[in-house]
Amino acid sequence: MLDKINKLKAEIAALTAKDGAEVEALRIKYLSKKGEVSALFNDFRSVPADQKKAMGQALNELKNAATEKINSLKEAVENADTETTGIDLTRTAAPLPLGTRHPLSLVREEIIDIFRRLGFSIAEGPEIEDDWHVFSSLNFAADHPARDMQDTFFIQRNPDVLLRTHTSSVQTRVMEKAEPPIRIICPGRVYRNEAISARAHCFFHQVEALYVDKNVSYADLRQTLLYFSREMFGQDTEIRLRPSYFPFTEPSAEMDISCKICGGKGCNFCKHTGWVEILGCGMVDPNVLEACGIDSKKYSGFALGMGIERITNLKYQVKDLRMFSENDKRFLEEFESAR
Repeated sequence: MLDKINKLKAEIAALTAKDGAEVEALRIKYLSKKGEVSALFNDFRSVPADQKKAMGQALNELKNAATEKINSLKEAVENADTETTGIDLTRTAAPLPLGTRHPLSLVREEIIDIFRRLGFSIAEGPEIEDDWHVFSSLNFAADHPARDMQDTFFIQRNPDVLLRTHTSSVQTRVMEKAEPPIRIICPGRVYRNEAISARAHCFFHQVEALYVDKNVSYADLRQTLLYFSREMFGQDTEIRLRPSYFPFTEPSAEMDISCKICGGKGCNFCKHTGWVEILGCGMVDPNVLEACGIDSKKYSGFALGMGIERITNLKYQVKDLRMFSENDKRFLEEFESAR
């Protein structure tokens, strides 16, 4: 048997191949399960016990030599192909360009990252909701216009099942189950029955924030808004709060930032006011806290909400909301450097 091993070793050492097909044929001939090297391992069973050690070492050396020879032939053939054609044949037939992050995803993650640095955690909830979590628990009156079919998508004509119109429903779900302190942000998609245009869509994305604890004040809200605005739009950004009305906050406000296009001097984008509205906010109404099982005499809180599309418009100056959902590659490729 030792003679067979030595003869086969010499035969393998002299092997040559012109292309990959010949290399594969040699691999099958010598190293496959039915190859010549494997056949010798099968014959090893009949070797006398006193010769097994020496014979086993010889067989292992043969297998290693055969493997190294086949690999060296394969490498030589591949290198020869590359040198001859100038083409790396191991590459794909067509270039595969890397994809880019969607601009809404980029802005969403940036907003979340800013609030995470303030200690806020992410909370999520269902997009198909009930009236209680979307309206009633948030102090909406039974005849509030937002409940009308013109603003809300109801499911199967059931007035109690609907597509959420804001992510505030996530806040009520958290307040029902968690004990203060509560500090959450609620990103997600929302739906409203509106005509699609350059300035409006039937679905869009929001990020809302909620902070409930003892002695939370309006000053805490303002400092949070100032920190967010300067982290998102630059340290020279100024903010102003204008009185407003929302059923779930009291007092309520809308927040403007100084226009980043004209520097506050006035332009078409800011309608020559020097200010651009970006979000609504306010102190959580005590009725909302009580509806969710939180003692309003012991705890207070603030809430704020913004449209991600609105922030993206300001950051990248995208004028048509429809571009975010049309999947136009030319538009998406503009954000390749921002991924």
